[in-house]
Amino acid sequence: MLHLEHINLVVSDIEQSLTFYQAAFTHWTVRGGGESQWYGKDRRWLHFGDDYQYIALNDDGIGKNRDLTGHQIGLAHFAFVTNDLQGMIGRLAKAGFTIDKQGADDPFRDNVYYIDPAGYEVEFVHYKSDLPAQRNCY
Repeated sequence: MLHLEHINLVVSDIEQSLTFYQAAFTHWTVRGGGESQWYGKDRRWLHFGDDYQYIALNDDGIGKNRDLTGHQIGLAHFAFVTNDLQGMIGRLAKAGFTIDKQGADDPFRDNVYYIDPAGYEVEFVHYKSDLPAQRNCY
């Protein structure tokens, strides 16, 4: 079996990013963290997740993330599946985050996109079917 263990994100402000991900993943905690150097630059880092998956945040980022409306090489977005999309939207709204765009109208899934504080696009999707032919209908 193969599964994604972690995503490592370079950000400029760990606390802002952590606020976003804590609102989304209420069952996750800060697993650990510390200080280090990355190619001669000091940075603070932390791992936020559960026993099996996490998001690594590093605060040595400078500048802005890639233009998501452009065509530059780089990360377009990443997505998480939730069983309670409306609850997720409510928690993120309470933490001060608004939906960037709605997903396409689809009978078998609802999804929304947010821009996290570091400029990464994050999709949250709720599937209304367990059948792969419906979930993956393009």
